Amino acid sequence: MAQITSYFQNLNFSVEEGPLVEDDFHNFEALNLPKYHPARDMQDTFYCNDGAVLRTHTSPVQIRTMMSQKPPIRMIAPGTVFRKDFDITHTPMFHQIEGLVVEKEGVVSFANLKFVMEEFLTHMFGDVEVRFRPSFFPFTEPSAEVDISCIFCKDESTGKSSGCRVCSHTGWLEVLGCGIVDENVFKAVGYEKVSGYAFGLGIERFAMLIHKIGDLRSLFESDIRLLGQFR
Repeated sequence: MAQITSYFQNLNFSVEEGPLVEDDFHNFEALNLPKYHPARDMQDTFYCNDGAVLRTHTSPVQIRTMMSQKPPIRMIAPGTVFRKDFDITHTPMFHQIEGLVVEKEGVVSFANLKFVMEEFLTHMFGDVEVRFRPSFFPFTEPSAEVDISCIFCKDESTGKSSGCRVCSHTGWLEVLGCGIVDENVFKAVGYEKVSGYAFGLGIERFAMLIHKIGDLRSLFESDIRLLGQFR
C-alpha cells in the first residue's frame, strides 16, 4: 500500500480518507447504484440494523471529496473495505486503493487514463504487456478491466506468457478496474461541465502477484513461516 500510495503522490495525487461505516447515499446511491439496482448484488454487503453499511469499496471517499472540494481533483483513497466473501482469493476484510481525477469538461479522456494505468503497472510489475477489456461498473462509462501478461509463466527469451494454472492458461492476469466517471455521479455531487476518470485495485491482489503468495488467507493467519519471508 505504501509503495502504490507513494507512486501516485509523486504524480500530485492527494491522499483522502473516509469512515469505515457508511450510509446508503455515499456507498451506493451517489455512485449510480439506486435502491434495487441489480449491481448491488455484486457487493455482498454487510448491513447494520440502522441501515448503515460497512463500506464495500473506498469509492464513498471519492463522493465525500467531491462534495467538499471543487475541481480540479486528483486523489487516491487507500483503506479497508468489507464484503461477505471468503475463499483463496477473497476475505471478508481487505484493502483497496481507488483513484479519481476530475477536470473541466474535455480536459481528460480515456487516453489519459490508459496512459496512467500502463505506466503504473509497468512500475509495479516490470516489463509486462497491458490490455484493456470492456466491462461494466455502474459508476463509470465506458468501463474497462485491465490485465497484465502473466508474470508466473513469462518466457524471458520471448517476453510472452505461455499460460499456467495461475492465469487459467490464458497468459493474462486481471489486476484492476477503471473507466470514465458516469455523468450521474457528477450530478449526485452537484458538478457540472466536468470530465474525469476513476480506477480501483485490491492491495492483497497486488501483494499475492508480486510476492507469489498462493492463498489470500495466508496474509491474515500470522504463520511465522510466511511472515519470515518479508524481513
